[in-house]
Amino acid sequence: MKLELRQVTKKFGDFVANDSIDLVVEEGQIHALLGENGAGKSTLMNVLYGLYAADGGEILLDDVPVHFSGPGDAMAAGIGMVHQHFMLVPVFTVAENVVLGTEPTGPLGLLNVQQARGIVQEISDKFGFDVDPDALVGDLPVGVQQRVEIIKALSRHAKILILDEPTAVLIPQETDELMEIMRQLKASGTSIVFITHKLREVQEVADTITVIRHGKVIGSALPTASQSDLASMMVGRDVDLGVRSRNSTDGGVVLEVNNLDLADEEGRILLDDVSFTVAAGEVLAVAGVQGNGQTELAETLIGLRKPTGGEILLHHYSSLQPDDASDQGDQQVTTTENLTGKSVKKVLSSGVGFVPEDRGKDGVVHGFSIAENLVLDQVDSAQFSRGGSLKMKSIASNAARLVEEYDVRAGSANATLGTLSGGNQQKVVVARELSRDLSLFIASQPTRGVDIGSIDFIHSRIIQARDNGTAVLIVSTELNEVSSLADRVAVMYNGKFVGIVPPDTQRHVLGLMMAGVSHEEALAQAGRGTTSEDTQAGAAS
Repeated sequence: MKLELRQVTKKFGDFVANDSIDLVVEEGQIHALLGENGAGKSTLMNVLYGLYAADGGEILLDDVPVHFSGPGDAMAAGIGMVHQHFMLVPVFTVAENVVLGTEPTGPLGLLNVQQARGIVQEISDKFGFDVDPDALVGDLPVGVQQRVEIIKALSRHAKILILDEPTAVLIPQETDELMEIMRQLKASGTSIVFITHKLREVQEVADTITVIRHGKVIGSALPTASQSDLASMMVGRDVDLGVRSRNSTDGGVVLEVNNLDLADEEGRILLDDVSFTVAAGEVLAVAGVQGNGQTELAETLIGLRKPTGGEILLHHYSSLQPDDASDQGDQQVTTTENLTGKSVKKVLSSGVGFVPEDRGKDGVVHGFSIAENLVLDQVDSAQFSRGGSLKMKSIASNAARLVEEYDVRAGSANATLGTLSGGNQQKVVVARELSRDLSLFIASQPTRGVDIGSIDFIHSRIIQARDNGTAVLIVSTELNEVSSLADRVAVMYNGKFVGIVPPDTQRHVLGLMMAGVSHEEALAQAGRGTTSEDTQAGAAS
């Protein structure tokens, strides 16, 4: 089935999310819709799927205009969509989820379980999905849950399949498997609209690429285009996507974490005997699929959560002058603070900077000005307050300097922070934290939801902090970000560190470790060409 969008426009008040977009997806084609977060990709597909009503333009299927008043109309016309956040019921079986809303029934109106199983089995066998119809969805790995969503769409005879950021929650092996599934679907005649901002994946699987920026189609490209060219189309300028310089540091240990444990109120283990160090002038990146303890680790280190065991030590170094110790030259002496269970304020005042995972919840106040947000954790310092009153001139001067230094795109530092784009909001958070005198900088998902241009800028500032001697701990689910920034990579699974490895470790090996396989076994499996079933078995053991 051929899909064509002509001059499709979607507005939210005065904001134009989609501006007269033209798009053609040929039958049996994988068409990548590439753009930054907030570019309008998902909005456009929600219009196509009937979730939003367009404010202008038309949709054609096989050259015939169609109108959808809801997703039911779109599905009836042969359009299926797999959302970034799955629409599955965890306590239902695979078969029950697949037929939900279109249940085959028996004489008494009861679900015909055998027929539901048969639907799943037929599609699973056809494409080699290896999905058990009777498995509870809540017990399945994320990659298998995604296959259930695809089976659900195909069971409704989808001829055009929309995949919205489908690799966001997958480990590398699951991403590779999804790419193969997409190729099989294409070979069967299914058209695929692949929404993403990940350049490598676009180059690997797409037949053609349409780039959207600020709600408009900027142009099209072939997958043979360079990543630099594609990135430039996405952001409108040249960006550096390369691996940053490595640092093999001889600096002393700044952060020392020993046997850290964390449990929730119900006794569920969130962190299990986690131990590691981060040295001065080093970036340690914590990698893993979201939900394996990374968030809890960062929050425990900063004082948002109280550990149930272990200790968090922060070591400070200072140079001795010759007249202080004539025979010691510039040796370093160490003072140590035990930050275990300390308040956030205490941890921050000890020389720790923190970029939270959710800046909107924990990092900024949208109703405050940019200038005010730049001193949120420093308002009681002598630099910005005296006798309980704020030094407004000092705050304004600080804001003017940081807005320029960190390239925050705003008309004025007095502008409300909520008026800024996500990338500029994140720059404000990074600027505030890195402008302080730090021993340790912790950044959790530092570039989540920001554009490629802002990613480039934030990465450069993180590396600059490292090169200035700050110990840096990055938590990220993006392997490209991990490989770009890290001097060492710690892989986390189910609340534990599976291993700490060099940043040039093969992507396939990292993927196995993210599934719970030890580094040694991951190397062995990678060497013998392990199947996905072997990987899951290793993770289960």
